[in-house]
Amino acid sequence: MTNISTPLAIPIHTYTSHSQLLSTITPLRLPAVLRGCPLGHCTSTWTIDYLVEKLTGVVKPVHVTTNPDMNFACKNFKYSSLDLGKVVRDAAGGKEEDMFYLRAVSEENPRTKPVRLEEDFPTIARDFTLPDMVPESKIFSSVLRVSSGRVRVWTHYDVMDNIYCQVVGHKEAILWPPAEADKMYLVGDKSRVVDIEHPDLEQFPLFPLAQQYKADLQPGDILFIPALWFHNMLAKDFGVAVNVFWRELEFKLYDQKDPYGNKDHLPAAKAMRMLDNVMRQLQDLPEEYKDFYARRLVLRVQEKCYSKTKMGKE
Repeated sequence: MTNISTPLAIPIHTYTSHSQLLSTITPLRLPAVLRGCPLGHCTSTWTIDYLVEKLTGVVKPVHVTTNPDMNFACKNFKYSSLDLGKVVRDAAGGKEEDMFYLRAVSEENPRTKPVRLEEDFPTIARDFTLPDMVPESKIFSSVLRVSSGRVRVWTHYDVMDNIYCQVVGHKEAILWPPAEADKMYLVGDKSRVVDIEHPDLEQFPLFPLAQQYKADLQPGDILFIPALWFHNMLAKDFGVAVNVFWRELEFKLYDQKDPYGNKDHLPAAKAMRMLDNVMRQLQDLPEEYKDFYARRLVLRVQEKCYSKTKMGKE
């Protein structure tokens, strides 16, 4: 039986200044935890009773499931428009059969407009404040996340740098580098591997070989998740977090109709479409010939596009 690779510990940095994130952490293109960063009054005021009071009457779509391992592929959850005051009460109580996960979306137009904490949750937004870590002009969204204990959110990647600010509760974060993409069994931006601790080795034989990185987040911790890093989050208990995304590349490289930050960069999306056409061109060839030219194409892509640094480590 193939064992899962031993996770590398994500380094923990003590917060020193507002410039620390962009000057010393993000340039390394590795995940990191910032501990001790001031997040405002939320770390003390966001009690269950306070959140129930402030969010009662706010109705949002929420993931509802009886299976803690949420699976986007088979949709083992449903979307329900629920009063968030009740969601917080039930999720924190943990007595319901149903478990809850909120990934907030924009009230104005969830299909096209990114969510902003200050616009969509004004009753609690002033409690959460970040030092000027990222220029306001670059910030894409600030996402409120609320979760029942034991809920694990499917493995996926985002196309923007982001920080996951754990305000209430504890989470286990597992990450994989972009260079492990060939072992992640992707469908779009999501991995098909749901049970990351005991993967089906017949379906996913390479997954255990993918190098993992791990962090255990405490209240007040900030996890930096670089763009394109795969991540899987497990709520150890009732949790509330704010996830802030920003555009670290030129704006023109991003899909302007993407409200979530998970649509591939425009040049990459165009290349994917062109590849679909390339594969169609090979369909007229016999199987053996098609296989030969497909391998040649892969070799050309590796030669021209693979990072020489990453290839040297494989």
